[in-house]
Order: sequence, then C-alpha cells, then structure tokens
Amino acid sequence: MTETEEGGGVRKLLEPYRAGRLELANRVAMAPMTRGRADDVTGVPGPYAATYYRQRAGAGLLITEGVYVNALAKGGPGIPGLVTDAQARGWREVTDAVHAEGGTVFAQLWHVGRMTHPRTLPDGELPVAPSAVAVEGARIFTRDGLLDHVTPRELTAGEIDGTVRDFAAAARRAIDAGFDGVEIHGANGYLVQQFIADNTNLRTDGYGGSVTGRLRFATEVVEAVADEVGADRVGLRVSPDNAENQLAEADARTTYRTLADALDPLGLAYLHVLENGAYGAVADLRTRWSGTLVANTNGPVPSSPAAGARLVRDGHADVVALGRLFLTNPDLPARLAHGVPLAGPPTENLYGGGAKGYIDYPAATDDPEVLTVA
Repeated sequence: MTETEEGGGVRKLLEPYRAGRLELANRVAMAPMTRGRADDVTGVPGPYAATYYRQRAGAGLLITEGVYVNALAKGGPGIPGLVTDAQARGWREVTDAVHAEGGTVFAQLWHVGRMTHPRTLPDGELPVAPSAVAVEGARIFTRDGLLDHVTPRELTAGEIDGTVRDFAAAARRAIDAGFDGVEIHGANGYLVQQFIADNTNLRTDGYGGSVTGRLRFATEVVEAVADEVGADRVGLRVSPDNAENQLAEADARTTYRTLADALDPLGLAYLHVLENGAYGAVADLRTRWSGTLVANTNGPVPSSPAAGARLVRDGHADVVALGRLFLTNPDLPARLAHGVPLAGPPTENLYGGGAKGYIDYPAATDDPEVLTVA
C-alpha cells in the first residue's frame, strides 16, 4: 500500500504553512535526532554535517540534533555544542547550506541533566540534576562503552540560574550562526523534564513540590530564551506522560495543561508535542494552545506520514515531525509528493562514524524517471 492510498493520502502535509515568522514550504518537519558525529573534543559539528542537513532541506522545518548549552549538558560522545566560537562557525556552515536550498532550520538546545556520565563530562565531573536521583538498572553509552549510571549532584539555586542563562546564551549564538530559531528540549527525560517529573524532582524549594514549582525551571528557560532572541524564534518540545529514561509524571494532563496555559501568551514559534504515553497530549493541548502546534508520535515503528496528515486534517496539529524516515529518505517530502515508495529506517550506523549511514542515502527524486510513478 502506498502512502497515497493509506488513510486518504498525505496531501495536507505538502501544503505550505505560514504563521508569524514561520514560512514553511510544507507541513513536514524533520524531528531532532542524535547522530553523534561531532568532534568529541571540540564539540564542533562534523565535516559532513552541512551535507546531511542540506540533503534534507526539503522539509518545511529542519530541527537539528540536540546541541549542548554548557559543558555539563553533553550527553555522550560526538554531541555538538553551541558554547564556543568554533562551534558557532561550524553551525554557520550548516545554516548556510540549508538556506542555499531554501530551507528553514532551528537548533535544538539540549541539557541532558542526569543522562550523562563522568567519562563524558570535563574533568570527570558528576552529572547534575534537580535532585540526587540515579537511573537504576540501566547503562549509558560513553567513549569507553556502556557504563553504569552514577548518582547525579543536585543543582544549587545559583546553578539553576546559571543554567537558565546558558540556554539564553546558546540561543543567541544560534541566531548569530544563522539559525532561523531554536527549539528548547523539554522532553525525553532530560533536564527540563527531570524538573517537571515527580520522581526526579524531590526539591523542597521554589523549584519543586507543587506543579507550579516543578514547572518553574521550564518556564524560566523559555522566558529567558524568548527575551534573548524573540519569542517568535522559540519552540518548546515536550513529551507528556513519557516514561523514557525512568521518568514518572503522576498527573501529566494537569501538569502540561498548566504549562501550556502559562506559555501560550508569550507567542512562541511553536509547541512541539511528542506523544507516546497513555495521555492523548496532542489533541488535548491543541485546545489550549493558540499558536503553531507540531505533533510527533513515537513508537517501535516510524511515525506514518498518512497518520500525520490525519492529525493536520482533523485540526489537531499544524505541522507533523517525522524522524527515522528522514534518515533513509533525505528527500522525504518530494517522495511523498510524487508517490515514490519509502525506504525503511536504518538498522546500523545510526550514531558516530563518518559518511556511511549519514549522507550516503540517495535522493530518489534525483532520477527523472522516478518521478513518472506519480
């Protein structure tokens, strides 16, 4: 069955989308995906990064892999940063390449919190988190292979303030490096969501306890970044009711409704909702979010473009983020437009390495004969 036949087709995803500063050629976003190919010492994007993102510039919106905002935010080998001038110059090559193809690209600003290891961090420092709560019974990838998680160190109030400022500084570097905007990573069990979740935030100060307290860090980060670069250049990614990385949210519906209500008046570029728990977050938060909503689903198989088109057609989302399909189908929107069969997701070379499994997937639409299948 082709994507054109399934679920009434994908035509809605191929329509242009305009809202505020966003001027997208279509409603397909490339979801942020870790690739682990930056220089592990300098954090500068690797030599093939510009080609990788240029190949996928047909997406209405490209969202980069997570980019660390300070030295303790780095999650593993080969993760890029936006802290130094050299890193910013490396990203400028990426943004220039994407813009040359007419694309739009946002940098995802990332702090992993407890989801890292002293072997990854400078001088063997401990990871930091809202509270000293370790991941149990799991291992984490480092340059020395898989190692047991360690118990993180609780951030002080002063360090929390410094981290908020680091997000804002990284956002400024991103805009100066040519990005069209930034996405704050508030999902997948990393630092922002560690503050939100009940089981990883045991604080008794103003950053813990009540729903408002647990949302305070997320709110302060978003407001600081918006103040620095303009709210219409800022997106926020959330994943309500997401058990990934051992998080537990007792009342995700109330928590994320409260967050949406607090942030909606700011006029952000978008809210990016990753739905993979029991809570139907996309449809529920759509009713409370007046701006652009980007929807993303996550599971054992890649998100379906046809299912995404239904979300747009039914008014639950304005843009749909697809991830793994973009790895092997760099010209994904063009393939959808012309009915070209999609390659399956990759099974190797996802992280680290060089060009193989990164920039060597061909664009089917480079062959004029392929276009005759439409």
